[in-house]
Amino acid sequence: LGGHSDVSGGAVIAADPETGEEISRHVGMMGTMAAPQEAWLTQRGIKTLPVRMRQICESAQRVAEFLEGHPAVRQVNYPGLPSHPDHALAAKQMRHGFAGVISLVVDGDADAAGRVCESTEVFSLAVSLGSVESLIEQPARMTHCTTAGSPLAVDSSLLRLSVGLEDCDELITDLDHALAG
Repeated sequence: LGGHSDVSGGAVIAADPETGEEISRHVGMMGTMAAPQEAWLTQRGIKTLPVRMRQICESAQRVAEFLEGHPAVRQVNYPGLPSHPDHALAAKQMRHGFAGVISLVVDGDADAAGRVCESTEVFSLAVSLGSVESLIEQPARMTHCTTAGSPLAVDSSLLRLSVGLEDCDELITDLDHALAG
């Protein structure tokens, strides 16, 4: 909601009033409400959320389509692509775009995927999501490194992108250059 990588927060939503009242009592007792500065940062970000998401969704769709046809990419996971196994469901539920997170599996090993991350200039190497800046990460080495060998392990050649607000042609050029290695 904030969109500028300067605030963290969340929401708990209850379907029935009794649960909502119970949650509200616990929030009051535990002091888990946002501080004034964090509340203001979130409110500021919400004002631009629709326009940010519209641009992010449009760019992510174009980036995913580009990646799906790239010879250095083995697989692209993005619900906006007709090749995604849940595309029909996503199209039904996500009427205004398919969000900004894409994962891809590069054609190569973990080191090849790492080189792609290190070679981008527009995408920044980071593990956050939903910012105005486009981010790239290699989960097997960054966020999921403790799952190696477990059923939760991710492919070491998998990269995750969080598309931001930069010019889409620049994002595609950056990825094309990094994938050419």
